[in-house]
Amino acid sequence: MNRNYRQNHKHNRNHSYDPSRKGIYVEVRNGDVTGAIRKFKKKVQESGILQEVKDRQEYVKPSEKRKRNKAAAKRRQQRELKKRQLEQGY
Repeated sequence: MNRNYRQNHKHNRNHSYDPSRKGIYVEVRNGDVTGAIRKFKKKVQESGILQEVKDRQEYVKPSEKRKRNKAAAKRRQQRELKKRQLEQGY
């Protein structure tokens, strides 16, 4: 089965994947622990694990979610407008 698994599930060598391990992990190379921590933090950020944990801490009503999303969109739009005004001068 292990041979068939490897044949059917070819993974990119750049990703640290080992079927015997579960979750996210990073190998420490040449004793560079700080670099490994940076890579690990980046992988955790990209996977969205921390955001999901934050979201699951308490129940948020759908209307409250819409309200938050709308406020976030307004903030993004204001930032983009301010950036555009600084770059173009109007």
